[in-house]
Amino acid sequence: MESFTILGRVGEGAHGVVFKAKHVQVRGNGEVVALKKIHLKKIDDGIPNNILREIKTLQAITEHENIVRLFDVFPDGSSLVLAFEYMVTDLSEILRSSQNTLPEVSSYYMIMLLRGISFCHENHIIHRDLKPANLLISSSGQLKLADFGLARVMSVENERLYSHQVATRWYRAPELLYGSRTYDEGVDLWYLGCIFAELINKSPLFPGDSDIKQLGCVLSILGTPTTSTWPGLIELPDYNKITFSGFLPIPFESIVPDATSEVGKIK
Repeated sequence: MESFTILGRVGEGAHGVVFKAKHVQVRGNGEVVALKKIHLKKIDDGIPNNILREIKTLQAITEHENIVRLFDVFPDGSSLVLAFEYMVTDLSEILRSSQNTLPEVSSYYMIMLLRGISFCHENHIIHRDLKPANLLISSSGQLKLADFGLARVMSVENERLYSHQVATRWYRAPELLYGSRTYDEGVDLWYLGCIFAELINKSPLFPGDSDIKQLGCVLSILGTPTTSTWPGLIELPDYNKITFSGFLPIPFESIVPDATSEVGKIK
C-alpha cells in the first residue's frame, strides 16, 4: 500500500473494504484507482475461491471497454489488495438518484451492457451476478461489468453442475429458482432483461422477498409455463415441490409501458 495515497473510503462489502487512492509511483503517473482490500481470516487457508475466480476471470477478459480493468493484485499484511480502475458510481445509484425515466440513456447503457456480456460469453464466461450495483459507471458515462466473484467458465460438454444459489434473488432466472444445476449463458440474458425493465420502470420487475415468492412473482407476470412453452420444465429438480395457480401472461406493453418504442433501438 506504500505505493498509494488513500483519498477516501468508497464502500464496504461482504468480502472487503474499497478505497479511492492515487498511485504515487511513476508507473501510475498519479492515476486514481479503486483498492479493494480483502482481509484473509486464516492465511493458511489461502485466498477465498470467489476472490480467486474474480482475479482469474478479469485477468482473462479485462481488455474490453465494457469490463472493469484489474491493474494489480498484491499482499498487504494479512490482507489481499486488488487495484481496479476507479469508477465514480454504479447503475443502482443512478437509478436511485434519477427523478425521471430516461429511455435514451437506458438504451445507451443497455448497448454497453450487451457488448460487455457478449464479450464474456465469447470467452466462455458466465457472469451469474448481473445487477445494477455490479454495473459501474465512469466519469464519462462508460458502463463496465464488475464483481466477477460468481463467474464460471462454461462447460463445453454442457454437463457440468453449477450452484443454483447465485445472483441476487430479484434477478435470478426461473430455472435457478426451480433448482436447476445445469444451465448456460441464458441465465445472464435473463438478468439483462430484468435490468432493462428496471431502467425503464425505475423499479425492479420481480421484487420477491423469498425464493418461492420470487418464482411466484415471475409467473404472475409472465404466465405459468407449460411443457410446450418450456421443454424440460418437469425435469427441473424442484418442479414438483413448487406449485402455483395457472397465471396468464401480462402483455409486454403493460409490464414495461415506456419500453415499446425503445426496444428496437438496441442493436
